[in-house]
Formats: sequence, C-alpha cells, structure tokens
Amino acid sequence: MIAPNVITHEGVVIPQPELVNLYGCELGEETKVGPFVEIQAGVVVGARCKISSHSFICSGVVIEDGVFIGHGVMFINDVYPRAVNDDGSLQTEADWKLVNTRIRAGASIGTHATVMGGITVGRLALVGAGAVVTTDVPDYAIVAGVPAREIGDTRDRRAGTLTAERPAPEAQALVSTVPE
Repeated sequence: MIAPNVITHEGVVIPQPELVNLYGCELGEETKVGPFVEIQAGVVVGARCKISSHSFICSGVVIEDGVFIGHGVMFINDVYPRAVNDDGSLQTEADWKLVNTRIRAGASIGTHATVMGGITVGRLALVGAGAVVTTDVPDYAIVAGVPAREIGDTRDRRAGTLTAERPAPEAQALVSTVPE
C-alpha cells in the first residue's frame, strides 16, 4: 500500500506497489523501491537510491542521494525499546524517544545489516552484509561484523586507482539534495 501522503518525485520506480507499505515518507527522483519494503512517516530518501526487498526504514531515518540499501536491512529508532512502562502499562508514543539516523550520500548498506538508532553512516561508506552498526561509520569506511568494525577504505577497493588524496569522481558529484 502506498498512502496518499507519500511524496514521490519524478522517475520513482516501485515495480510492485501492492507489495510495499509506504506512508508519510518522501522518495527522491529516480529512486527504486523493491517489494516487501516498509518506509514509515517522516523518512526522507534522496535521489537515485535503491531500496532492496524486505527492508524496514523507520521514522527518524534520512537517506541521502545515491544510497544502496540491500535486502532485509533493518533500521532502529529506539535505543531502549520496551512494550510496557515500569508500572506495567502499555507504552505509548509519549513513553519513548525517537532517535535520528542519517545515511550519507553514496553509502551502501549490505544485506541483512542492522543500523542502530542515532548512527551516521558516512559518504561512500560500505556496511557489510549482516553487520550490526552500533557506532558512527566514517566517510569511505568499510565496516563488517557484530558489532561492526572498520576493516578497510572504499577508496582502496575501487579499480585500484583511487587514493585518499584523489577520491572517486562520483564522490565529488554526490552533494546530497536532502537537507541536513
């Protein structure tokens, strides 16, 4: 279901709209959303992103331009989730604090990764499949594991021609259209 309050910019592709759950979010130009994806209210997804199937993007997440979200990626927006309060009453919206998460331009999040709330994943960074991201990821970092640890630099892994002094041309072009 795509709710009437979803903002989609020109060229957004949702091949199976009956198999998504989108409400109150904004999708940038030419972004593609796969089946069985849920994107909650308040999420902003930049231009030319790919959101793969079975991913969950909760309120509080901002995804800048050119980001890849692999299959089954989960975002978390509550660092202390509970069903009930100390007195046993069911929690309501007023009983927990939403924490924001930002995925910077050109980053890639691997299949089945989990990104904890309050995290920033840097520009052109790569989060390995299955990683659990518990701390900020620097620009260009490659992280993997549980918890995710830095294991490399994306500039060293691309075509063998990139260096820290000379970033990839697309890195310079990826100035996000998503507001801070």
